[in-house]
Amino acid sequence: MRIRLIAVGTRMPAWVGTGYETYARRMPRECRLTLSEVPLPRRSKSNDPERLKAQEADSLLGLAGSDLIVALDQGGNQLDTRHLARHLGKWLQDGRNISLLIGGPDGLHPRCLERADWVWSLSALTLPHPLVRVVVAEQCYRAWCVLRGHPYHRD
Repeated sequence: MRIRLIAVGTRMPAWVGTGYETYARRMPRECRLTLSEVPLPRRSKSNDPERLKAQEADSLLGLAGSDLIVALDQGGNQLDTRHLARHLGKWLQDGRNISLLIGGPDGLHPRCLERADWVWSLSALTLPHPLVRVVVAEQCYRAWCVLRGHPYHRD
């Protein structure tokens, strides 16, 4: 099984790549974590944000294909790490690839949320999109550690 983080934006600060890679490298072969980036459409005062989000949705959903889709959205389900580990365990048993969708600065288009098999909220706080990449990678690794009884996760 592959977990693919599909995120809008290609020019991230160095700390984002370092943080993401720190956890992605730790993931086992059976559920490796990869990153696919979607270019951010040019924004200007004359551009309609909904049209831009629709363009991003086309790219995100196109890359996700028939994967199980998890949309990252502030209005989604908040859960603790043990519950995330249970979800990951079910996904591993199912054997489908997973695509985790992170939208651009205006969030995800409603089409992404409608197509999602599950909508996940990391926090009620608004988080910067670069930070979300690092937090999601760390939480995927932590959830895997919970499943395997690895000492990384401590209650």
